[in-house]
Amino acid sequence: MQFVLTGFNEVQGSRVFAFEGVAADRSRTPYTVTTNLAMSRQYGIRLQELPLLCRSVLEQGYEATEDHAFHYAEADMSRYAECAAARLDAAHRRKAPRRPLTDHAGEAWRNPTR
Repeated sequence: MQFVLTGFNEVQGSRVFAFEGVAADRSRTPYTVTTNLAMSRQYGIRLQELPLLCRSVLEQGYEATEDHAFHYAEADMSRYAECAAARLDAAHRRKAPRRPLTDHAGEAWRNPTR
């Protein structure tokens, strides 16, 4: 099943994302995912990332229940924050790109002098 974001509403400090699940036979089923905005700020999750994170909640659990309303919980946010911190740490540990040995590397073939 594929999920298409159809919009969102803001209700008392929470954002409710509306999705449509499109099955293989092109039938559409409405789903909603609610997330707490204050908690997402606490974990450093940007608003632009929330729709994709909410879609991942749908992809993980839409078959397990007949209920079409889900919640992006604090446990999911902390797990995402840990992964983001690990990616940032790995990016800081990468080696810096090597610089040429001289300032004139490649000058012989780029600008031949006659």
